[in-house]
Amino acid sequence: MGATLYVCTTCKSGSPVPEGEVPPGAQLHAALASGALPEGVRIVGVECLSACNTGCAISLSKPGAWSYVYGRLTLDDVPAILEGAEKYAATTDGIVPWRDRPTVFRKQSIARIPPLPPQEAAE
Repeated sequence: MGATLYVCTTCKSGSPVPEGEVPPGAQLHAALASGALPEGVRIVGVECLSACNTGCAISLSKPGAWSYVYGRLTLDDVPAILEGAEKYAATTDGIVPWRDRPTVFRKQSIARIPPLPPQEAAE
């Protein structure tokens, strides 16, 4: 199954955004969505990941796998984000070996969330 890269489009990088200007999170989403996506990755903009104090934030998830939230991201991180998303999508459990992760994924992780357990059949 493919992975979903959620991008907070309302992130303001911890600073006020003047009226009429595009928030940094929306800029990051546009930059990520403008190029070729890695195989098995789809990008979805979301209004808030509740990581407001950490600048631009993203999340990676897929069914049956660990999910991750990363923050303090900028437009300069777009290639590393796409590289990390591609590696994540290629896993079965969501765990990319530490040394294989892009530096921003090693140093800017906010949360690691366990997979949901399979739903048990109704008795």
